[in-house]
This record gives sequence, C-alpha cells and structure tokens, in this order.
Amino acid sequence: MLSTYTSYNLITKDLLTSLNRVSQENYNAREAAYYRENIGKVSTVDEFLDDYRLYNYAMKAYGLEDMAYAKAFMRKVLESDLTDDNSFVNMLTDTRYRTFAQSFSFQAETAVAQSDAQMDALIGLYTANVNGAGSAQQEETRYYNIMIDSVTNVDQMLRNDRMRDYLFTAFRIDSSNYSYETLRNTLTSDLDDPDSYANQTFLPAIAQYEANIADAKTQLQNTSLTSAEKAALNASISSWTSSINRAANYLALAAAYNFSTDGTLPAGTLAQTAEQKAATNEAYVLQDTRVTSAAALLNKAHFEEAVATATTVTELLSDSRVMNYIKVAYELTGYTIVDATIKNILTSDPDDPDSYIYTIGKGDERYVALAKAFNFQADGTLADGDVAQTADQTASVNRRYMIHYNDVDDAADAKLISEYKTAIGDVTNVKEFMSSTSVYKLALQAFGLDPSTESAWKIKNVLLSDLNDPRSYVYQLKDSRYLELAKAFNFDDAGNIDVPLMAQSEAEIQIVSKAYVIEKSRFGTADDKEKATEEASYYAAEMQKISSLKEFLADSRLVNFVLEANAIDPTTVPEGFMEEIFASDLDDPDSFVNQQANRSYRSIVASFNFDADGNVEHANKAGVQTDRGIYQTLDYYVRQAMETEAGEDNAGVRLALYFERSARTISSPYDILADDALYEVFKITYGISDDIGGADIDAQAEMIERYLDLEDLQDPEKVQKMIVKFAVLFDVENNVETSAAVSILAGGSSAGISADTLLSMAQLRTGGA
Repeated sequence: MLSTYTSYNLITKDLLTSLNRVSQENYNAREAAYYRENIGKVSTVDEFLDDYRLYNYAMKAYGLEDMAYAKAFMRKVLESDLTDDNSFVNMLTDTRYRTFAQSFSFQAETAVAQSDAQMDALIGLYTANVNGAGSAQQEETRYYNIMIDSVTNVDQMLRNDRMRDYLFTAFRIDSSNYSYETLRNTLTSDLDDPDSYANQTFLPAIAQYEANIADAKTQLQNTSLTSAEKAALNASISSWTSSINRAANYLALAAAYNFSTDGTLPAGTLAQTAEQKAATNEAYVLQDTRVTSAAALLNKAHFEEAVATATTVTELLSDSRVMNYIKVAYELTGYTIVDATIKNILTSDPDDPDSYIYTIGKGDERYVALAKAFNFQADGTLADGDVAQTADQTASVNRRYMIHYNDVDDAADAKLISEYKTAIGDVTNVKEFMSSTSVYKLALQAFGLDPSTESAWKIKNVLLSDLNDPRSYVYQLKDSRYLELAKAFNFDDAGNIDVPLMAQSEAEIQIVSKAYVIEKSRFGTADDKEKATEEASYYAAEMQKISSLKEFLADSRLVNFVLEANAIDPTTVPEGFMEEIFASDLDDPDSFVNQQANRSYRSIVASFNFDADGNVEHANKAGVQTDRGIYQTLDYYVRQAMETEAGEDNAGVRLALYFERSARTISSPYDILADDALYEVFKITYGISDDIGGADIDAQAEMIERYLDLEDLQDPEKVQKMIVKFAVLFDVENNVETSAAVSILAGGSSAGISADTLLSMAQLRTGGA
C-alpha cells in the first residue's frame, strides 16, 4: 500500500488529469449528464427536492449528502434571502449551506424600468445636454455660417443634412413631415413677384385661415351653442392659427435667401446677406424655449444696443425682450412683478426715502439696485447730457443677467428630474412610460429627441426592440440616439418591465461582492472590512455600467476584484490570460479555461453574461441555476467524488485532500471544531488525543490557537507542509507499511521537504509544529 502522502501527491501533482479521470468514469459522467440535461427544467424548490437524482447530486457536490434526508431544513436554506444577513442560511455557522444556496436562483431577479445605474446615466446625459446646449448651438452656427457662404445653388444647401436641420430649426419647420419640392419652390420664390410660388401658395392660405377664424369667433357669440360645439370651434381656431404660423414660417424662409427661380444665385450674390445670416442665426438660437448660453449672449447684445439709444423709460421698456432681460437680471420674475413695477422702479430716486422703491418696495435690495442702474428722471425722461446707462451701469446689469439667465430653467430641470425619479419607479410597462409626461420628456430630451415632434409609435417600437437581435426595429433606424434610448430601459417584447441587461446579474454581483468582503476581512480589522465593503459597493455600481467584455477587461480594478473574490492573487495571472479565459468555450473540454486545474476560472467566466462577441446578453433564465451555478455544481461534485474515491483506499488521503481544499476558508478555531474532518487533521498533525473532545468548547478553541496560526492557512506552501506532516503521522498511527519517508527517498515527492526531515517526523507521535 502506498503511503498517504505518496497517494495524495499522485493526485495533486496533476490535479487536472485526476479530476478529468474521475469525471469520465461511467457513473459520474452519467450523473453529470443527467444533471445538466434536467436542472434547467426545474422551476420550483418542490420540483428540485422531489427529483432524487438532481437533489442528491447537488447535495453531494457541496459535501452535504449526510443532510439529504433533511428536506425541510434544506428548503429553508434554498428559500433564504441571501442579501439579508439575518436570513436563515446566513445565520448558519457552516458556510457550505450558503455556498449551496448561492448556486441556485429560486428568487427571481428584480424587474425594473431602469436600474439605478441606468437612471443615473440618463439624468447625467440630460444634464450634460442641457449644459452643453449653448456650445452645441454655437458650433452648429459656426458650421452653417461657413458653409452658407460657399453655397452656389439651393440643392447644394438642402442636401447638406446639417445645413437643412439648421434651416428647419431656425424657421420652425417640422423635419419629420416636409416636402423637398415645397422647400425648394419656397426658397426660389421672389416675394416681390405676386405670382411667385410662395405668394401664390401661402398668402391665400393665410387669408383663408384668418377668414375661418373670424367666422368661428362670430359663431362663438351664439349663446345657443352647446359646450361640445364651442369646444369644436375653439379646436378649429387653434388648428387654423397653427397653419397660419406654418405658412408665415415659409414666407420668412423665402425672405431669408437670395436664390433665383432656377435655384442658382445671381452673379456676385451670396445665398444670404450679412443681415439675413445674422437674423437666421438669431432665430436658430432663440427658437429654443430654454435660454442657452448662446441665447444669453444674443440677449446681452440686444440689451446693449437698445439701452444705448433709449431716451425714455417708455421707449426702452416697450421692447419685451429688454423688459425680460431686466427682470431676469434682478430676479424680478415672480407673477406679482408686472411691467408697471419695473417702470416705477426705474423712475424712482434711490436717494429719496419717499420714492416708490421704499414706500411700495419696502427698500427691497433688488429694487434699489435696479433703480441705481439707470438714470431716468421721475417723468421717465433723461436730463440733458445724461444717457440711460453709463458703461459701468450696463456692465453691472449684464453681470447680473449672466448669473441668473438660466435660473428659471435650472429650477424647471430640478423639478423635472425630481418628478422623473419618482415616476420611473412606478412604470411597469411601455404604455405607462409613454403616458408619464415627466418620464417621456426627460428620456427623449436626454438623447436629443424632441418629445413634441417624435412619433409615439416609433418610440414605442424602439423600446420594444430586442437588442440582441440585429434585425429588430431599433437597428433598422440606423440612428444611435434611438439605440441608446432603448438601452436605457428594460422592457421585454410584450412591453412589460424586465430584468436589467447587465454583464453580471444582480444575484451574481451580490455573490462575488460578499465573497470579496469575506476574503479581505477574514483576518483583517474592522477598518479592513469597511474598506472591502466600500470596494464592493464600487464594484456593484460599476458593473451595472459595463456593456462589453472589452470594457470589463480594460478595468483592472474590476478584474482584480473578481479574482480576489475567488481567492486568486491578481499578480499571479499572466498578461492576456483573462482574455483567453473569456474566449474559451465552457462546453469544450479542450478549451483554455477547461485546461486550468483551478476551476474557479470556469465559475468566473460562467458568472458573466457575455456572448461570443463579448457583448452583454440576457442571462440564461432557464431553470433555477445560473450558468455559474451549474458549472460550479459539476466541478464540486467531481472534486467530492475524487476525494471519496481516494478515501476508499486510504482515509488519510481523503482527509488531506479535503484539508487542502478547505484550509483557506478557515478563519476561526470554531470553523475547525465544527468540521469533524478538519478537526481530525488538526488532532493528528499536532498529536492531540481524542479525549480532548470532552473538554469545554472554548478551551478546545484556545488550544487550536496555541498550536496553529490560522493565518498560515492562507499560505499554500505552509498548508502543504502541514499536509506532509499530517500524512506521515497518519501513516504512523495507522501502521501503513510503506512510510512516507521511504516514498520520498524513492523519488515520489515534489514537496521540497528533505528525506531527513520526513524521517525525523516519522519518529514523532506528539509535539508542536
């Protein structure tokens, strides 16, 4: 009979070969095939517990076969909430039960319209677009101004997408519903010619709509009309008014360009004069309901021009744009502030305590500052030699305006974002998404889509698209804005909320995070655990953002987290190794990942939801085990079978293999006391009598700590030395004929321990380390 250590060494020196041999044995291969073929068909705890072969296979895999009879107990294990530290399974001291429960997924993943990461990204994008709107307008204006000066015919302009979009925006033309012919005919119309296309098309239309409106207003005077009839007339008036505005926009378009009737430009003429171009630029910027930085600069220039020529308050304030500029600059935009308020302030004497700003305004700092910013007399005129404002006064108003010009929009944004965060949590299907004003508005604007003009049918079908199917609707649009919108939400093909598409499922992220914290805090301080917990929070947040294998592998912090959670030192992983691991086919026994003796790599790959191209896909939803759970169970079973088989010839080999596998998970002497096999290895290694079992449990724990530095069990080399010592002493105690020392001398060891040392240890029956 071979010595314990020789037998152990024959198995572990080429562990992969040993595992493959055991997995290929008829019984093990047959049971593994049955498990793989049938575990995906199980959907409930009852179905799992009632399938004898599946249940017992899994129980053996996790070393729990002795508890297979206790189905009520195991039901509580499987139904425990792994995220709750006080749940049944998390309160058990034997961690095998938690590992067992983690390999299953009887609790469904949480379906949400958006994950926290998706929501944060969307709101961040919305905010970035808002903040960058002014810069975007300036860039588009710069491009337009350069290109329009080089245009030689109308078709050259209209076939340039950016120029055409600029034109659509400036003249408020619906880009989703326009006629190229109408545009071209309008741009080549001479408004001085009564027979031109624009005059013949739009002027009669405007006249007709105005007549219709007048007639409708007359009808509304009829007191006998029903409410429904009045509503219909008002709706018609609104529609005709919109039509008038559209016609007026086309007339303004015709007036803004200088093309001849054939679409060319007269010799020596540009498509637009400087004045026409400036007016188009201003229209483009000011069409946005939001006051962007570009709009603020235009308003500033307009104010400076107006105030430089104003001679009376009435003249200055008759310009509504100037009036609004002043109100915004001095934060006087409340509904109680009317135009007369501003006029009274500007005609008040800030040095007179009986003036309006003190008697009515109660000395409001804003009133006083505004009065001091202008030089009008009480009657609204200027004294001889005075100007409405000095340069310093104008600069003061401008500074205030540039600080406050977006206050109203910022407040509206804050309100919209707050409403969105509340409303999105209540969305359970696409219909509710479409009907929620705050959700729909913010979501579309975040991706540069106009909620007022986008087709509801299109948006609905974008959200229903299957992102894993390149033939789905969203990909046919060939517009990244719609694709990113679809990615930002989680709806299935029926329009109901679904589980977020993530590189790792919510459950897998929790499992790897918990494993990391345990690894980092096993022998650490409270501070170490706090840091590990913070790192786990970072990992959980960042993993929700990963959209491809390339992104994941490029982030060494995330990769290292996964490796350390699986007790793998990142410094031992060669460059390019992880790329080969993830490129492997888990079902191909010859693939790179399956050639690794450390089966943790298989579990790592199986825990991610990357397809063959490295893109994120939905996790396998079949059955009650994830891919990681299945591969882990198969690997654990083979390891258990190998240890059991080895134990049939020599119980010491099974103990050694079990100790080698379990050593790194030991963090307390009570972990050893709670496991008969581990305690047996300890007692034999350190020559402890079985009689010690009658002692107080705490006393036994203190004894273990005297003999053994538990942190040494994290060092594979020290663990191997312990196993050598155990093997020798086991053979001595059990009278194994072939001693470990003789085996070593015959060339059977690779442990790096000399034959003399082993011969000396063979003489020991008791003693310390």
